[in-house]
Amino acid sequence: MSIYLFTDFGSGDLYVGQVKAVLHQYAPSAHVVDLLHEAPAFNVKAGAYLLAALAERIPAPSVTLAVVDPGVGSAREPVIVLADGKWFVGPDNGLLSVVLARAQAARVFPITWRPDISSASFHGRDLFAPFAGMLASGALDAGQLEQKTGLDVSLDGDDLAEVIYIDHYGNAFTGLRAGSVARDARVVTGDRRISYARVFTEVAEGAVFWYENSLGLVEIAAHSANAAFKLGLRIGQPVAMETG
Repeated sequence: MSIYLFTDFGSGDLYVGQVKAVLHQYAPSAHVVDLLHEAPAFNVKAGAYLLAALAERIPAPSVTLAVVDPGVGSAREPVIVLADGKWFVGPDNGLLSVVLARAQAARVFPITWRPDISSASFHGRDLFAPFAGMLASGALDAGQLEQKTGLDVSLDGDDLAEVIYIDHYGNAFTGLRAGSVARDARVVTGDRRISYARVFTEVAEGAVFWYENSLGLVEIAAHSANAAFKLGLRIGQPVAMETG
């Protein structure tokens, strides 16, 4: 079973390698896929909606280790979610709650096991990675886990009218799913009203537009330019859809 990693650890820092070392210890034959290690730092809400969009294209069965955890070491609990045949391991701080809310069938399990030696500030390596490895290797299954009624911290599974991610091109992903948005609608952010185009080349070079991105989200972009810079966009910035 493959393991997918979603974190705010940063690809160039030392944390991802330590997590992968533990995964290799517990699941040496598992294929590990780096979904994202530049999730918005400390931003659980943006991470939850971004993870839910990415999870649509993760196959089942699989294990996703998801860590955006500014409350690590606090009273927040570690948890496992089984959603539509896909396992998600991470903190019960809202990060897994959008995946749970959008699932057709889901169960929640607390992680009650604790390692003999653990860093108070690195549960991704010392607590979540062992469980992800055990699930991926088949050493642990749902029958061995106690179940709980739900998550302690839940976010709304509906769309989020905010910017949730800005990639290195300056394209701004929103938490709005584009499938139900009319193509003649405009994205409103600040005093700008942004019209739709299907792809970048349908607008003039440097022009700003919105389109349905590869994750199915409403994304604000610019043809061969940095839309976030041009518009002053930031993570958490509100957006709205305007028709008529």
